[in-house]
Amino acid sequence: MYSVVLLFFACSFFGVAQQDGNEEEPKQINIVYGANFTKNEAEYPGASIFSKDTRQVQFEHQGADLWCDVAIYYQLENRLEAIGNVILKQGDSIKMTSKKINYLGDVKLAKAWGNVVLTNSDMTLRTDTLRLDREKQEAFYQDNGTVVDSANTLTSKIGKYFMELKKYQFLDSVHVQNPEYTLDSEQLDYYTTSKNAYMYGPSTINGETYKIYCERGFYDTKVETGYGIKNTRIDYNNRIIEGDSVYFNKVQEFASATNNITVTDTINKGIIRAHYAEVFKAKDSVFATRRAVSISVQERDSLYVHGDTLMVTGKPEDRVLRAFRNAKFYKTDLSGKCDSIHSEEKTGITQLIKNPIIWNGANQMTGDSIHLKSNLETEKLDSLKVLKNAFIISLDSVSMTGYNQAKGINLFGKFIDNELKLIDLVQNTEVVYYMYNDDDELIGIDKTVCSKIRITMVDNDIEDLTFYTDPDGDIFPEKDLPENSRILKGFVWRGDERILTKEDIFDENDNNLKLVVINGIDNPIDIDAEEQQRSQNESDPVNNIPAQDKATDPKKSVKPKKVK
Repeated sequence: MYSVVLLFFACSFFGVAQQDGNEEEPKQINIVYGANFTKNEAEYPGASIFSKDTRQVQFEHQGADLWCDVAIYYQLENRLEAIGNVILKQGDSIKMTSKKINYLGDVKLAKAWGNVVLTNSDMTLRTDTLRLDREKQEAFYQDNGTVVDSANTLTSKIGKYFMELKKYQFLDSVHVQNPEYTLDSEQLDYYTTSKNAYMYGPSTINGETYKIYCERGFYDTKVETGYGIKNTRIDYNNRIIEGDSVYFNKVQEFASATNNITVTDTINKGIIRAHYAEVFKAKDSVFATRRAVSISVQERDSLYVHGDTLMVTGKPEDRVLRAFRNAKFYKTDLSGKCDSIHSEEKTGITQLIKNPIIWNGANQMTGDSIHLKSNLETEKLDSLKVLKNAFIISLDSVSMTGYNQAKGINLFGKFIDNELKLIDLVQNTEVVYYMYNDDDELIGIDKTVCSKIRITMVDNDIEDLTFYTDPDGDIFPEKDLPENSRILKGFVWRGDERILTKEDIFDENDNNLKLVVINGIDNPIDIDAEEQQRSQNESDPVNNIPAQDKATDPKKSVKPKKVK
């Protein structure tokens, strides 16, 4: 008698009309195994209630199977409430377990509650509530979830899984836990095949030897490689790297940055700014170009060094700065230019190499090579050397037509509190100097030759001249000294090249530099398409990641049958 009743209700509630070959596949939920059947119109009007016997109740709907202890089925509404040890399996791709599922057949939507676990071959998702949209092939939770795959454990308050793309979109309090690092973000897109993470909003990655912050970026979680393209900062090996776009590679111990870059030396307090830079951790070095400038922060002043290319190498105590091609430097009351600059932290010596020139106040100094030495304890300028063909020139500040000049084989200068106070010119020295009384009336023009000249400076102006060892010369009235005799051999005035501000170290090419376009902000990248293309490329490394065993159903699947 029981089997007859069961067959009757099976026909009433689960029968479907035969379909024409051209019509869509039926959307009615089908019963596979009903076990015990009953009805309770008081509590569940219009519903059929099925409960397990030795086997769980089983249903099928368009490629998905569902098992549970108790099922409340509303045939007219084509929906199902599954209660107790619920398992929903979609082919070999997706399996979901929970305490309860409400399934809407017309829209293929499953709402799951209670210890929800969603698994496929790549990952396991755990949450308390989950919406599984089989029509869109998407899963969604908004009450905290945890995803575990072969590489990472990911948690967030809100999450969405796109099955076809094998992509998670995590929102709000996103956290990635890996044995080598942690990642926290406001929003994270994560592709389970490639293990690539795309960060949106404030995001921080903390590794054993580095820290990365960005507000838009990418991270390959397998090999700890990535980049940021918005407000990016990397704390890396006693350096802070900031820029519009910053790339990082842990294995190669390398970082690079593009556009509006700042590299800060946290130990020596030095700064490099440029539009392209590379940092090599193993070599403890920085390479920078494209409007590159090194800034050494000193007491009440800073030294700016520019070149087409800058290189900083060595440990903090042995730092060496090199500026190549069109090298220039500027600090208050002292500036210069040459082909290249070489500066050593250990010795405090800065060398200006090939065609050097410096300006101390309004005084122009040239020679075959120029060396500046700093006091290693105070970091203030200590001394100056101009070697071979030393020449110092300044425009006469009263007449504004004549030039004060002094020359010799070598020049040695002494700084006190960063101000040049004494200058000694030695060997074959000559001088032309305009002399005035206290009323700025010209006394005459001093033209003298001797073995050594000492110049005393006050406020970067010549205060006094002292001649040593058989000086030969005189003070000539202006009318008695012809114009051509007022100019020493080798005189070249380069006042129009003088560097007066820190901006003057850059030339027209530097100031008109066109920045590289950073992809992903104003011109968004189709990341989904890129990731899908990678997953289909057999030679791509992401497809050679060892896969875990596929999820298996604990219940032996029974072929669905339709009762007519």
